[in-house]
Amino acid sequence: MPARDVADGKSIILGVTGASGVLFSRRMLQMLEADARVREINLVVSGSGLKVLREELHLNVSKGSDVPSLLAAGRSAKTKYLLDSDIGAGIASGSYPADAMVVIPCSTGCLAQIANGISSTLIERAADVCLKERRPLILAVRDTPLSRIHLENMLRADQAGAEVFPIIPSFYHQPRKIDDLVTQFCCRVLAHLDLRQGQQFRWMGQRGDAKGRG
Repeated sequence: MPARDVADGKSIILGVTGASGVLFSRRMLQMLEADARVREINLVVSGSGLKVLREELHLNVSKGSDVPSLLAAGRSAKTKYLLDSDIGAGIASGSYPADAMVVIPCSTGCLAQIANGISSTLIERAADVCLKERRPLILAVRDTPLSRIHLENMLRADQAGAEVFPIIPSFYHQPRKIDDLVTQFCCRVLAHLDLRQGQQFRWMGQRGDAKGRG
């Protein structure tokens, strides 16, 4: 894909599937919306993802046009909502100028489809396009425990060019609330898309006497 002027900003695809953890989807969308380096966001939520939005965030997602602002819990000027059934959407083609894609949370079912090149939905097709066009694709897998099938699909996806980025919150920044965990994880994901966030905690090494720490 021809290089685009940095001033134009990045075009990011955000996929949301039916795994638990849509708090991460919400924070990711909010951070992308607030980032001046991001020009547009193409949001795709699977059918099961919509169910999780209802269950975990208590959102009324019956009207598609309301989904971006409901998920972002506020302004969503950059976000375009696409139906997961719309396999003819722009992001389904390699000619569409997308820069990267994040699937968060990524169910093991979606992981399996992507890892095996099956594109029956828009999320899966957009991910397949990222792989074939050698664009960044981050799969924030959210499930536990993991079976051998899951692990083999992770390896297969990695070998195809995806970055498997399981939702495993960190604690070394001494979080005090759930949002601290969610924000730090999303910051780390965005750093892998060259969208480093100022609020990200960065480990700078131990200070003082580290005796007794293992």
